[in-house]
Amino acid sequence: MNKIIGTAAIILTGITGLAEAKPLNLSTKSRVSLFRSQTSVLDGRAASQYSNSVRLQPKPVITQGKGGSLSYTGRYSGPYLDMARSAARRHGVPEDLFLRLIQQESGWNHRAKSHKGALGLAQLMPATARRLNVNPRVPRENLEGGARYLRQQYDRFRSWRLALAAYNAGPEAVQKYGGVPPYRETKNYVRKIWGS
Repeated sequence: MNKIIGTAAIILTGITGLAEAKPLNLSTKSRVSLFRSQTSVLDGRAASQYSNSVRLQPKPVITQGKGGSLSYTGRYSGPYLDMARSAARRHGVPEDLFLRLIQQESGWNHRAKSHKGALGLAQLMPATARRLNVNPRVPRENLEGGARYLRQQYDRFRSWRLALAAYNAGPEAVQKYGGVPPYRETKNYVRKIWGS
């Protein structure tokens, strides 16, 4: 009985102490900054736990159908290779297909900029990057955006070959022509990555 009374006294003392505590006077700007830093820490921890978990990683995507060898045979073996593989897995894109796309788009140059304004490893147009809510100048975000955009095109056209054509020429062009548009650049692009 004495233990119960003692515990109740401690709890009441704690509650009274809380009632007397003065609230922090944080400005809205400070609260936003504090919230962002806290979520940044949590996001970082969750991301590292996710990427280190074999159980949580999606299974590799195996494609069926026509096409040449989809194996990535490029020479690049730097830090962006694993980032690209992870992004492809997260979005259900065949890894080797995505690696071949990055090789073709930027040659693994994270600072690449096309004459049309596409940026980074996956050569995202600024408007596309905004729609995907990624910063095209940050390699990890650029690869995430590229893999997600390629997957969106696959979901729309139900063909990796047409998804590649849409990635290069835009989905409207694929829709307009009912297949790979008759543009030399796009036909060569699809052939180099898909193999046919």
